Amino acid sequence: MKSLFVAQILFYLLGAIGPFFFKKNNGIINYLTHLSAIAAGMVGVGYSLTTLVAGEGFAFETLGLPFVGRLSFVIDPLTAFFIFVISFISIPASLFAIKYIQEFQDRKRTFFLGFFYNLFLLSMILVVSVQNAFYFLMFWEMMSLTSYFLVVFEHEKMQARRAGIIYLVMTHIGTAFIAASFWLLFVHSGSFVFHDFHLNAATIPPTLKNIVFLTALIGFGTKAGIIPLHIWLPEAHPQAPSHVSALMSGVMIKTAVYALIRFLFSFLGDIPLWWGITIIGLAVLSVVLGILYALMENDLKRLLAFSSIENMGIILLGLGMSLVFVATGKFIYASFAFIAALFHILNHSSFKGLLFLGAGAVLSKTHMRNIEELGGLIKRMPWTAAFFLIGSVAISALPPLNGFVSEWMTFIALLAGFTCDSTTIRFFAPIIASLLGLAGALAAACFIKAFGISFLGKARSDHARGAGEVSGSMRFAMGILAGSCFIFSLSAPWIISLLGKVSQAFIKLDAGDPIFTSKGIIISLPQMSQFSPLIIGVMLLVSFLILIIFLTILGNPKIRTGLSWDCGLPMLTPRMQYTATGYSKPLRRIFSFLYQPNRRVELEDEGHKALRTARRFESGIVHIFDEWIYRPLARLMTFASQEAKLIQTGHIQLYLSYIFITLIVLLIYWSRL
Repeated sequence: MKSLFVAQILFYLLGAIGPFFFKKNNGIINYLTHLSAIAAGMVGVGYSLTTLVAGEGFAFETLGLPFVGRLSFVIDPLTAFFIFVISFISIPASLFAIKYIQEFQDRKRTFFLGFFYNLFLLSMILVVSVQNAFYFLMFWEMMSLTSYFLVVFEHEKMQARRAGIIYLVMTHIGTAFIAASFWLLFVHSGSFVFHDFHLNAATIPPTLKNIVFLTALIGFGTKAGIIPLHIWLPEAHPQAPSHVSALMSGVMIKTAVYALIRFLFSFLGDIPLWWGITIIGLAVLSVVLGILYALMENDLKRLLAFSSIENMGIILLGLGMSLVFVATGKFIYASFAFIAALFHILNHSSFKGLLFLGAGAVLSKTHMRNIEELGGLIKRMPWTAAFFLIGSVAISALPPLNGFVSEWMTFIALLAGFTCDSTTIRFFAPIIASLLGLAGALAAACFIKAFGISFLGKARSDHARGAGEVSGSMRFAMGILAGSCFIFSLSAPWIISLLGKVSQAFIKLDAGDPIFTSKGIIISLPQMSQFSPLIIGVMLLVSFLILIIFLTILGNPKIRTGLSWDCGLPMLTPRMQYTATGYSKPLRRIFSFLYQPNRRVELEDEGHKALRTARRFESGIVHIFDEWIYRPLARLMTFASQEAKLIQTGHIQLYLSYIFITLIVLLIYWSRL
């Protein structure tokens, strides 16, 4: 197994460094970059899945720095699970990229893209496997910087540069909090090694423990994109190349959940109840606001980015309920909620990766992300439409696809809050469960809009009318993820059994506690619910086949082709169709207290209404956290920076005097200690 771990690292290094030997041959660079990433992904899937099945990991150690310690890696069940997710999603993403980036080859230096792409994938593998805080921060920064360069790959666009700056600022604010949490643990334990953090967890003073929890939550919450730390995510993810967006949204933000699990269940000892309540509160905010903002988006990739915020909230709901149950001593419930969170990580990576690749396919053929200018693509891109529809059904948590299973488990975990001794949890658990149900309904409405406006009806622009299906390799890449949405659902009982091994490493269950699966049936918490995804899938398939047979036998075999129903009008035009803005207007009015919608109408005429020649209508919404927190903060920082210019005269003598005065003050301070 160690050799396979090293082989995966070497494949990524080959994909990163190899292109520099072929700078003038973009074709070789393209294939070398992405075939190396595919090979690395296959190796990662192989040894991570073997580790999960066996339930036993392995360690790998090499040289390190004298003060910090040796560079060591441990592949335990939790690490193996995240390596599987990273490696699995990277395979179709890399396959999709081979044809996708060919349009950049004539105008961009693609060997830089290959360099940062492979280092980005490598950094995620190292982040989830390294066992030393110093090296963790080093690889975390590597992941942040490589993803930044991928976001600004099309740096000639102002939007890409703006998104890159926002991402760089927010990710380094998060890194500062993460570094602070590790430093506090180092001061207490005297070591940077994760195992030493775990050994000293029981002796951490309560005040220090709470400070470490809050700093880690802010730091990793920023990378996870939870509200209100989310502003970088809807800016950065749409600007990156689509296969990179699939990895950032489907995989990268999940590394923050990995780190939170390490902190909460391993580094900090006993878990207070308010930790779980805090995470649940942030999760609810992310679930509801994430999908509400996604509903208002007409940019296809921004819509998917806001949807990722919602799904990160669902993951944190499971994790938060697990903390609550651990704090109240109900470990069987804690394990169920923990598994629900892990399963949704896997499911979200598959269907969100599929949706971003589908959006990339549309973008590559239409050069449009605004769904108001699409339409009719189901006739021109039937395979892409089918795959995007599968992803839309999965993310809407509809059976028989995988999103339904993990959201059902999260829903059951929330309802199990009735069993807690805490009155607060018993009161709010059903309310939060109902909000999760509301978010599921809103997600369905959101993706009806995304799919319906983009793929159905008539083309709304020349770009949409001129679109064609993408290449075979791009379709195959989307097909892998579409198939996984079915496979992860139908095989859910067996996946849950594997995830149970991950849970056992953090939540100890008694030997007599019940299991969650039996003979292909998922058994939820005692006396609550159970079902079989395989049986549901078979029933739906049989019902569909019966319907087809019934229509074939009793239907009219003669097929007549005619125009669409035109309401008695002589000709339908794209202007008569629903627009994305019109579709979402009822919800915009219902939630107007949140959206604070605004509109502007401009009319042009020749001095009389009868001679009116043009009309322009614009509408928008307010993002409350941008307006109330980040814009005022940005103005304050700008003001402070301008005021700081007063002490920057450009004279070296004045700067030396600043240093001299500072030294005098420090000497006086230390002399009084």
